[in-house]
Amino acid sequence: MKNSLFYATPSAEWPVQFPRTIVIAIMVVATIVSFTGCSSKVDNGGQNSSVTVSNVTLTAVQRQKIQLYTVAPSKFHKVTETTGTVDFDNDQSTSVLAPFGGPVSKLLVNPGDTVKAGDPLAQVDSPDFAAAISAYRKALATAQTLRRVADMDKDLIQHNGVAQREEEQAQTDAANAEADRDAALQTLVSLNLDPQVIKDLQAGKPVSRPGGRINSPIAGTVVEKLITPGELLTAGTTPCFTVADLSRVWVMTQIFGSDLASVSVDDHAEVVSGIATNEFSGTVDNISALVNPDTRSVLVRVVVENPGDFLKKQMYVRVRIQARQETSGLLVPVSAILRDDENLPFVYVAEADGSFARRHVTLGYRTGDQYDISDGLHSGEQIVTDGGLFVQFLQNQ
Repeated sequence: MKNSLFYATPSAEWPVQFPRTIVIAIMVVATIVSFTGCSSKVDNGGQNSSVTVSNVTLTAVQRQKIQLYTVAPSKFHKVTETTGTVDFDNDQSTSVLAPFGGPVSKLLVNPGDTVKAGDPLAQVDSPDFAAAISAYRKALATAQTLRRVADMDKDLIQHNGVAQREEEQAQTDAANAEADRDAALQTLVSLNLDPQVIKDLQAGKPVSRPGGRINSPIAGTVVEKLITPGELLTAGTTPCFTVADLSRVWVMTQIFGSDLASVSVDDHAEVVSGIATNEFSGTVDNISALVNPDTRSVLVRVVVENPGDFLKKQMYVRVRIQARQETSGLLVPVSAILRDDENLPFVYVAEADGSFARRHVTLGYRTGDQYDISDGLHSGEQIVTDGGLFVQFLQNQ
């Protein structure tokens, strides 16, 4: 019955016939159960192996392939590695503002030039000089005149030539005029007028209209030139130059909360640029009291010696800050740390019976080729350093 809807079992002892659809459904279910059972065994086996792992026992020959390390407390100095940006040392740099107004007639320096305190940087045709010289001449003449009158009244009062009140008023007028003269002289000095010109004015000699000079207030290097010939300057507001002592610079770096506890003022720092292999020594001299609301970091300033003026402003550098304060911990070699199927760190610990047990650990700070183990090990225990992969291979067999 080729087209029959029923299937007859080939067994003579079981002549019962079943519909073909039921038979096919039973076979499909049996197949699914079979595969599901196999898959379940694999998953359970994997779970059990991650939870319960038997210790590894090595033969005498196999033990020669491994090395043991005894865990013991150690002291070390934490090193915080970060990046930073070079900036001028603001304690040794200044922005030179125009002390008077007028057009720039001549520039006397270029960026990169080395200057001393008082060296001229630029010349300016300023009308402020003419006004200051005129004011000083008037104040000088008035003071001289009133002083002569006061001296005459002082002589006359001895002969009853003037009243006492008139003589006192003359002395007061002379003192006020001399104060105005000194103030006018100080204005000339603040304008950086040539001292010889000032001496000629004090002596009453005629002088030609002097040109104003912008002088450097400190010794250092001209790092910025901000004006051009013909530019009109405004007294006290126009920035003209930036002069900085580049023998020492600042490196501004960001430290995040996890590392902030390891950084203190006066900690030693090493600065490395990406241009050369030279290292520059520095010292942490300031830790900001504020947290950056965008990055959640704290600004740390490192003062760095800069021989040869190699470090430039806005240069990116790597910074290593070594803590002065010692830290204690259980340090183990990096080679002892292995990873399981879930990428969790573990080590092999030597047991009293001679076997080796897998022990998960918590990794802390890394110093050089050692990890500080914050949890999972105790002082005096022995762990496998070289040969850990060999032990892991045997355990997985």
